[in-house]
Amino acid sequence: MKIAIFGATGFSGKVILKEALSKQHEVVILVRNKSAISINHKNLTVVEGNVLNRQIVADVLKNCDAVIQCLGVGGKGNAKPTTFISDATKIIVEEMEKQNIKRLIAMSNVGAGNSVSFYPWFFTKIILPYFMKWLKVIIDDKNRMEPIIMNSELDWTIVRCPNFVDKNPKGNVHVTLDGKGLKLSITLGDVAEFMVRQITDGSYSRQAPSISN
Repeated sequence: MKIAIFGATGFSGKVILKEALSKQHEVVILVRNKSAISINHKNLTVVEGNVLNRQIVADVLKNCDAVIQCLGVGGKGNAKPTTFISDATKIIVEEMEKQNIKRLIAMSNVGAGNSVSFYPWFFTKIILPYFMKWLKVIIDDKNRMEPIIMNSELDWTIVRCPNFVDKNPKGNVHVTLDGKGLKLSITLGDVAEFMVRQITDGSYSRQAPSISN
């Protein structure tokens, strides 16, 4: 399949890109700077540009069968309010609908949407707003992003992730829709495998599973 990945130079995006190529997908990515990509692969096309540029996004999506959106703000960001991910997602969704590309896999955070209830009240009311402001502003933007996707006509899956750890994949991913059994972290490799698998696996179509190890 031909897939577009937005966010392929990020912490998780680089691993997702490698996973997609390892599964023999034809991949096109949009990056702000081509020098950020060191991979040279016959199935990889790199386009330089801004994801907030609608025409560039439309060009990247041409003839694609599916999309993975794993955009971030650059690590923890600067803790200042942002609409970057939701703004970019709105453009991606609208251009996908115009081109009749149905399958979208989007990365979100545990704590967004109804998964806020998966955390204890002390975390959401004290720790998050006062001691983890960088994460709160990201979750706030994911809360703007998720309805854009959910209210679209796409065949979407929103994957809500906890903390990423850069360790060897464990090969087992716990998936929950109600928070039961959810842990605090997941390896990058396991995230990548799960995200890429959703391209062809419709088990969580139009659902927002939370995953962990």
